[in-house]
Amino acid sequence: MNAYLILILAVLIAVASASFYVMQNRRRQRKSLANRQGIMTNAVEYRLSLGPRIVTIGGGTGLSTLLSGLKGYTRNITAIVAVTDEGGSSGRLRQEWGMLPPGDIRNCIVALAENDSSLNRLLNFRFDRGELKGHNLGNLILLATTEMMGDFQKAVEELNKLLAIRGQVLPVTTETVTLKGETDSGELVSGELAISENGSHLEKLWIEPSNAVPLDGVKKALSSADIIVLGPGSLFTSVLPNLLLKEIADFLKESPVPIVYVANLVTQPKETEGMNILAHVDWIASVLGAVPDYLIANQAQIPEEFLRRYGKVGAEPLYLSMEEEKYLESLGTQIIYGNLVTIKDGVYLRHNTQTLSETIIHLAREAKEQRDL
Repeated sequence: MNAYLILILAVLIAVASASFYVMQNRRRQRKSLANRQGIMTNAVEYRLSLGPRIVTIGGGTGLSTLLSGLKGYTRNITAIVAVTDEGGSSGRLRQEWGMLPPGDIRNCIVALAENDSSLNRLLNFRFDRGELKGHNLGNLILLATTEMMGDFQKAVEELNKLLAIRGQVLPVTTETVTLKGETDSGELVSGELAISENGSHLEKLWIEPSNAVPLDGVKKALSSADIIVLGPGSLFTSVLPNLLLKEIADFLKESPVPIVYVANLVTQPKETEGMNILAHVDWIASVLGAVPDYLIANQAQIPEEFLRRYGKVGAEPLYLSMEEEKYLESLGTQIIYGNLVTIKDGVYLRHNTQTLSETIIHLAREAKEQRDL
């Protein structure tokens, strides 16, 4: 019996144990309804159930960071995640098993889980030897669930329910799509890794097949949203791949609800090296045929130590100039600034989830109130 089969058996046991834990936890919650803690828990759940309906579009670390903050304000969250990842564990599973890449979806599910710290340790456990070297447990759980249910979408939905997350995570499509591009020198590039390597030189970007269809759940979530958020995340490999589905782009172009773009804190080496925020927005507008209604941009200073560290790999801070601000406002984009910088674990530069989430929630409530008038 090879390592994969052994692990799948272990995964089944882990899933069953997790399911048992969730059921036990729910029983305990029901039994404690009469006491004060139960009443407070129900009050929190009720408040979250009344929160605005937010749809986020992207993938990667940026999106999962945002979700971890939003879940404190509403449980009506839908994270729409790109399925073009081909690197690392996700890429190997895509190649060897023919499944859609699970990595970004796993990260978003963990971010929306109530006890994300414990789940992070479990689902992000990465094997360091043997046939499983480089794989993490969360990806293999999604693989096992897909094999059991015979459908990646159903596997994701099952994991959403199993972990009792605040909201839902959906792949934008269950079709196998590939990113394609053409550089300013006329070179054709294919696949997420090649796109990322040549992002700052791209002239054109598309997906194949070009007629890939989004999930019904994705379209339903977009139709009922109070606000739609693009990013933060890698421009060419997390945000734009979702928008390249024609039905998604057409819907967003005509959507009556506000579309918000969250600008990254720094450029991404090679992918967006040398690009300013305006160039990011130009790409989004070129795909959608319209500019975002709002742009959320950082105005806080990045600590000098991190400027040096990130600068060594080609990542430069992204700030709007006055000229860029005026130009975007002339196109109809409203700029919202915030002190959005935080340092995670003393090592990583990240968006301040609380500040960013509060800004988005405020915009969503405003939009909902205006529609209800």
